[in-house]
Amino acid sequence: MKKYKCVIFDCDGVLVDSEPLANGMLVEMANELGLEIDLDYAYKKFKGDSFKNCQNHIQSLLGKPLPKNFEEEFKRRSFDSFTKNLKAIEGIESIIKNLKVPFCVTSSGPQNKIKHNLKLTGLFHYFEGRTFGCHDIQKWKPEPDIFIHAAKTMGFSVDDCIVIEDTPIGINAAKSGEFDVFGFADDNTFDLFKKETTAVFRNTSELKELFNIHLK
Repeated sequence: MKKYKCVIFDCDGVLVDSEPLANGMLVEMANELGLEIDLDYAYKKFKGDSFKNCQNHIQSLLGKPLPKNFEEEFKRRSFDSFTKNLKAIEGIESIIKNLKVPFCVTSSGPQNKIKHNLKLTGLFHYFEGRTFGCHDIQKWKPEPDIFIHAAKTMGFSVDDCIVIEDTPIGINAAKSGEFDVFGFADDNTFDLFKKETTAVFRNTSELKELFNIHLK
């Protein structure tokens, strides 16, 4: 049974329950501009992707340029929404505080967003000094660079690390870097993740069981 020496967590959807809030805001703003998309569509097309790609997708659906303040307005609205409503994924803090191996967090978002979201949910002190953002290296998923950068900075080889991801884009990024991946699945992604990941889990209780087996 393979044992891992370091855990690389994704942030959104793995540590903090931000996906409904962020994707819901994209749906709201896109529909204000004349589209008719829903949250299921957003999960399929936007979840785990960079904000730039999400903007480009919405713009292509509209067939015209987005308002110049679209990103600024999204940041303003989502900041307010996150401040009021963001919570940690149920059970994740208990897992983190009991880990016996080094761990870190990666995200497609900038450092200020990563740190803000972790502080809002009471998780930041576990990850202080070990937050890695795609904006730092100007490389985004599905490229594997953020995971490679995190592993190297933490002092581990790819083979030493297990990546925890909840999106197809993130899983593909980790796999293209030759990382093993545990996939955090829901009903829509379970069958896909079962094929594409080292192991799949539906909740933090199942993740704890995987860690008990696979961590040194």
